[in-house]
Amino acid sequence: MSPGPEQEGRSDEAVSSPASPAPADHPFTRRPYRAFGALAIPVFFSQLAEPLTGIVDTAFVARLGAAPLTALGVATTLLSSVIWIFNFLAIGTQTEVARGQGGEGSDRGRDATSLALALSLLFSAVLALVAWPCLGWAARFMSPDAAVQSATVTYLEVRLLGLPGVLVTLAAFGALRGAQDMKTPLWIALGLNAVNAGLDALLIFGAGPLPALGIAGAAWAATVAQWLGAIASVAVLFRRIGIPDRFQWRREATRTRRLLSVGRDLFLRTGLLLLFLLLATRAATQSGVDSGAAHQAVRQIWMLAAFMLGAFEVPAQSLVAFFLGGGDVARARHVAAVACRMGIATGALLSVSMLLGAGPVAALLVPESARGVFAGAWIACALSQPLNALSFVTDGVHWGTGDYAFIRNAMVAASGLGAVALSAIDLRAPDALTWIWVTTVFWIFVRAGFGIARIWPGIGEAPLGRALARGAG
Repeated sequence: MSPGPEQEGRSDEAVSSPASPAPADHPFTRRPYRAFGALAIPVFFSQLAEPLTGIVDTAFVARLGAAPLTALGVATTLLSSVIWIFNFLAIGTQTEVARGQGGEGSDRGRDATSLALALSLLFSAVLALVAWPCLGWAARFMSPDAAVQSATVTYLEVRLLGLPGVLVTLAAFGALRGAQDMKTPLWIALGLNAVNAGLDALLIFGAGPLPALGIAGAAWAATVAQWLGAIASVAVLFRRIGIPDRFQWRREATRTRRLLSVGRDLFLRTGLLLLFLLLATRAATQSGVDSGAAHQAVRQIWMLAAFMLGAFEVPAQSLVAFFLGGGDVARARHVAAVACRMGIATGALLSVSMLLGAGPVAALLVPESARGVFAGAWIACALSQPLNALSFVTDGVHWGTGDYAFIRNAMVAASGLGAVALSAIDLRAPDALTWIWVTTVFWIFVRAGFGIARIWPGIGEAPLGRALARGAG
């Protein structure tokens, strides 16, 4: 059996929606690739909304000068790092809702969603109270420039007011995607990003009776948009899943402990992922200015590709959890196979596109002096994309089974081995950056290898082991 949460009992009130029919009638059983693609496409566009919004904010704030722009980068980096810690609110809730809709009872998903929303409000309030007195210290740690420090604190003071909206939206998106509703989060993401862009123009520079607020205007634009997104998400969510009519403290205490254990595992996994990327960036910077500049260009494209390939992990998670909720291990394994094949195909397409686009990317993003060290790193990054796809897809599969501890342990192994390999590189060598990216490919390979081996053949107590699949059949 899956190491995920135990069955809470079935409810006679099945939550029915066109997005989540009974397992036997699910579109995936008839046209698996078409059904999977229909779920992945909206996620793909909603994934792109975040980096595109960052580009819009950057374009507006850049008109204010170098110090506000630097402060925006510092502040958003600090804020994003904190928000990543709470991504378990989305991942854990998505799996619970999908299992409930797959057959383990509608109460399971409804109660898990309510708990995640309550924890979102609690965590955001505590985090804001703790972070507020530390803003000045954090700004000074990140930059020695007084103007940058002041603008960073100004921006973060306003953004902390929107933190509940961010975490509530995060949890609500997880619940909606668990119900296999991928389109609603897309429309809400596009809507709140459009509001953010419109308010940027009004609040940063002022219009009519509205004064020019500068970087504080950018922060207020994001905060208002986040609260509107949270309200819209919760309104749709309660119409879809419903509001629990009772709150059982004993059961909710058990759920809370389980969700926090998910948070612990995902926090360690994400922290180790970020640590390896930080070590790779540090190594590239120590290798020289040209290596650092070329690495930044390659890393930015790698991150964009990661957002694109990450679109496969969300439907993989929802469908695997959905079929496991109905006890259909064989079909959950089929989801994993379809997701991996589509991921590899997309990764291969990305590889070809990157190899063909090396010249334009170098001309656009890489200083002329750094183009000599760029080529080898770019080729390594491009060729890694099918493996990169597998690492994301298998993460989604294992999230769907609730196999969070395994994902954590796989990241411990990958980042540990990767860090050792980085330390062995001669950073004075002219091809050091190429070896840094070869090491990054090795890190991706270890992640993908563990992810695949847990499914085929099913190492350890694998939730999707072949024996379980035969038994389910």
